Amino acid sequence: MAAPQSFSNHARTDSPMHLFVFPVVIANLGVAVYIAIRFRHEHPWLGHWSIIVALALLVLAFKSRINDLKLQDRLIRLEERLRLEALLPPDQRQHIDDLTLKQFVALRFASDAELPALFHKTLTQNLEPKAIKQAITNWRPDNHRV
Repeated sequence: MAAPQSFSNHARTDSPMHLFVFPVVIANLGVAVYIAIRFRHEHPWLGHWSIIVALALLVLAFKSRINDLKLQDRLIRLEERLRLEALLPPDQRQHIDDLTLKQFVALRFASDAELPALFHKTLTQNLEPKAIKQAITNWRPDNHRV
């Protein structure tokens, strides 16, 4: 059984993307540069085209990952906004929009019981995401991240 999620172990690696796709497309760029240099006299356009395709695949891989993370952050912001509206007293709800996206993302790990106090502390002290996560005493795991 895996250890409960906490500040020290909440980061996640997307193994297929980080350990397979990125290394392969980066190696492919290296191979394309080698082809361009090695066969520059016999097939000059082959090398150029190989580099263009390799760069396109590299950009595609990075954009794919970045877009996944952007979508995930938007969903977290929506979920946390709804959760804050349900848990905060009426006088504090008007300040929900004062949070940054990164603060929303960090607050998702706080339990329902400690979220209102941590929300107030985040706004009054302008806590950075790392400080928010470190201030959480009852960690609410997020095991469905991209």
